[in-house]
Amino acid sequence: MNYPVWDIPFFGSGWVVGIIAIFHVMISHFAVGGGFYLILAEQKARREKREDWLEVLRGHSKFFLILTVVFGAVSGVGIWFSISLASPQSTSALIHNFVFGWAMEWCCFLVEIAAIIVYYATWDRIDAKTHMRIGWLYAITSWFTLAIINGILTFMLTPGKAWLAVAGSGREASEFWPALFNPTYWPSLVLRTLICFALAGVWALVTASRIDGFTKPALKAEVIRWSARWLLPSFFLVPVALGWYLYAIPESSRALLQLGIGTIGPGLFTQIARAALVTTMSSATILAVVYFLAWKNPKDFGLGHAVAVVFLALAATGATEHAREMIRKPYTVSQYMYSNGIRRSEVAHFNQAGFITNSAWTSPNTGELMFRGQCNSCHTLDGYRAVRQLLHGRDKSGIVKLLAMLHDVPVNSPYKNYMPPLVGTAGEIDSLADYLNKLVNPAGSAGGSDAAAQGKAVYEANACNACHGDGGAGGPIAPALLGIGTRMPADKLTDFLVKPSDKAIAGGMPAPKLSPEDMKALVAYLDSLK
Repeated sequence: MNYPVWDIPFFGSGWVVGIIAIFHVMISHFAVGGGFYLILAEQKARREKREDWLEVLRGHSKFFLILTVVFGAVSGVGIWFSISLASPQSTSALIHNFVFGWAMEWCCFLVEIAAIIVYYATWDRIDAKTHMRIGWLYAITSWFTLAIINGILTFMLTPGKAWLAVAGSGREASEFWPALFNPTYWPSLVLRTLICFALAGVWALVTASRIDGFTKPALKAEVIRWSARWLLPSFFLVPVALGWYLYAIPESSRALLQLGIGTIGPGLFTQIARAALVTTMSSATILAVVYFLAWKNPKDFGLGHAVAVVFLALAATGATEHAREMIRKPYTVSQYMYSNGIRRSEVAHFNQAGFITNSAWTSPNTGELMFRGQCNSCHTLDGYRAVRQLLHGRDKSGIVKLLAMLHDVPVNSPYKNYMPPLVGTAGEIDSLADYLNKLVNPAGSAGGSDAAAQGKAVYEANACNACHGDGGAGGPIAPALLGIGTRMPADKLTDFLVKPSDKAIAGGMPAPKLSPEDMKALVAYLDSLK
């Protein structure tokens, strides 16, 4: 636990990364496919001497430049920023193991950015052949960027036996090429390339829909139908490429596809099944809308229709990327690093020496540190994958048994398919059990409901509610006490009540004069406040 924890209430850090990444994938894949669309459309227009097409392409290249360079670059930086906070260990591993890969990608990226800016700025300013050469330079370098990033992304699911054999030895760079061209590299590259071409057509429909269908009906019909054809390779070849990809992924990932994650996403369908359903239905709807509205009736195909297709493509993209992330569970780098940043090789060490023993980040609550370090990357308290909801109905002994099963995972346990093992000493795991029990059963964790009821009487008898409000809800001159038990363990809370801080005394808080029994009851009541 060498890094601080980025705690995002309700949504969780994973969804922050996911939302940014989905938008970035939608734009970055358009940046690749759209480059080929522009140059091939320009070649067609010049070959047929169609000035009206060239005028449309000038406008589309401006739209393309703004969307891919501005929004694409901003969302790309957003991904780096968010993954560095959400999963610093995984980010560090990818950077250190692919230094040469990132260097290649940045070289291609710089050429790509320069080329598209020059391409847009030199319409009608240089000769046609040179202009198209610049377009081809952009298209090719953007695809090479995809090819490199694809290798790093697929490495996370299938790093390969050669790289895993040297992982952690300091000789990882010696297996750079096998790691980059890993078992799922080629099927994934084919899939992503097909998606890039499809998204090129989807985004081109936005530009084509703005052509006036009354004054230029023939031009609008030609551009819309030519753009719609870019979706055809994807619809026919993606199922084949997907089958190839599923054949190449590890058996454990295929098993996870069949098992799903019913305990995390309760309901008729598992989360992966839902994602597949969203992808299939969105894609089918895109096909129907493009055929019946764009191809059959291009004159009346408006901007609203095109935007609807874009949002359907966004839904399909998001669901597909979500499913790809889910089949990698419980790892961020398969067989090497778990989703909470713990390396597989470190498990035995943490179980013996302790998870938080050498941590630079301290807290008076060991259980809270355990939760933040091992659970917080996937779970929130009350939002996405809420701990309180998942543990609802379990008493202290039930929580202890669950943690014991996560620590010493049985062979037949479904949890091992998508959850990292719980690491730490027996004392640390007991502290985590206490912390979780306080979250789920706040009254029971502090000595039972009787103690809490007695503490409420002490709270009111000493006029604590005059400042802190009834039920600790807060007042105009004192803060709320809701959830104080999760922030301050019972012993620290007792010490604070016996001897308040100078700041609290200055704010008007007295030190209550209570017997040991009343003090214990009051602490039990404060612990129970949620």
